[in-house]
Amino acid sequence: MAKIVILGAGLGGTAAAYEIKAALGAAHEVTLVGDGPYFQFTPSNPWVAVGWRKPEAIRVALEEPMRRHGIRFVGVPAQRVLPAENRLRLSDGQELAYDYLVIATGPRLAFDEVPGLGPGGGHTHSICTGAHAEETWLAYQALLERPGPVVIGAAPGASCFGPAYEFAMIVDADLRRRRLRDRVPLTYVTPEPYIGHMGLGGVGDSKGLLESALRERDIRWVANARVTAAEPGKLLLEELDAAGAAKARELPFALAMLLPAFTGIPAVRGIEGLVNPRGFVLIDEHQRNPAWRNVFAAGVCVAIPPVEATPVPTGAPKTGFMIESMVSAIAANLRDELAGRPALARATWNAVCLADMGDTGAAFVALPQIPPRNVTWARIGKWVHLAKLAFERYHLRKVRTGNTHPIYERAVLKFLRIAALKQDAGTR
Repeated sequence: MAKIVILGAGLGGTAAAYEIKAALGAAHEVTLVGDGPYFQFTPSNPWVAVGWRKPEAIRVALEEPMRRHGIRFVGVPAQRVLPAENRLRLSDGQELAYDYLVIATGPRLAFDEVPGLGPGGGHTHSICTGAHAEETWLAYQALLERPGPVVIGAAPGASCFGPAYEFAMIVDADLRRRRLRDRVPLTYVTPEPYIGHMGLGGVGDSKGLLESALRERDIRWVANARVTAAEPGKLLLEELDAAGAAKARELPFALAMLLPAFTGIPAVRGIEGLVNPRGFVLIDEHQRNPAWRNVFAAGVCVAIPPVEATPVPTGAPKTGFMIESMVSAIAANLRDELAGRPALARATWNAVCLADMGDTGAAFVALPQIPPRNVTWARIGKWVHLAKLAFERYHLRKVRTGNTHPIYERAVLKFLRIAALKQDAGTR
């Protein structure tokens, strides 16, 4: 009997637990390790931050559904991975031995790389975690009482831009419904070299589509922005021009939400051969670490180089659809290896991003994510808003029930193509 430990109980980790258990059956032991008792659907955090979702509506207690599927769940954060000893040390002192380890932790949020950035002592807010989104909702309610300027965006080195665009446009939509938009100037600040870059070098006409969407909503922007510090009520930044010259700027705010750069989590940082200097897990084309062959990884914790060099550093995002394909490849490779067959499965690494805009949305598809691509397009329409709602319901149901659907990615891509064709034909 092999012992498989999955570190991380988010989007990738929960999917990995179910898929690996289904692939291996009762003959092997699967343990899921999370940093608390709940799974939370992170893509819904922008809605929590404006009061459109209650935190409990996007949260699932994991103990019972995992137990029903024969998966052991341990809701204790990891302290250190010990790959030379095939052990995982947890923060409460207990240790878990493993034959195979799957790392799906997501990132560490590097607020500390910009002075004054982030919650917990900083001067800006975040929607990266459920707790952060709830804190942002409290700050947003204060803004509604005393309207003032809002700054939304991302710090240098950020790789996850979709939620920042989403939050800017959701805030705009909510303020318009409350008839307060005329009292709240909105500015989007980003290290991207242009609007719609998204860490991907652009996807289809993402530049034109998102610039138009921001203009229609009277949201000003500062691209090529290097945020240098956050102070009470004021964001300090440098705006780079085409020649790389920096112009210092200050933006006042009554509320600021900026996404940070990511690093690997402390439990893996500095382990030679396992991670790169930023702490992201090194993998080969089969999601396997080259140095520690019994360690696999999926999701945001994986080391992927930037798509291209940009004047202000940006990273490459990992979308939910890409993460699911990584998980499926790991499950297949573990099944084959334990059966004595070569582990040859590869993830598709397709980037599909559904960004909500309040009552409409934007969809971006890059197949594969890293250029050159077979497919690249971007569309805006109300159908994307509906697709995002369906995406939320699907994942929450999957975590609650453990019902996985391997054809999901193909079905979603087919839906997006059909919806885009209908939009192009004027039958949205």
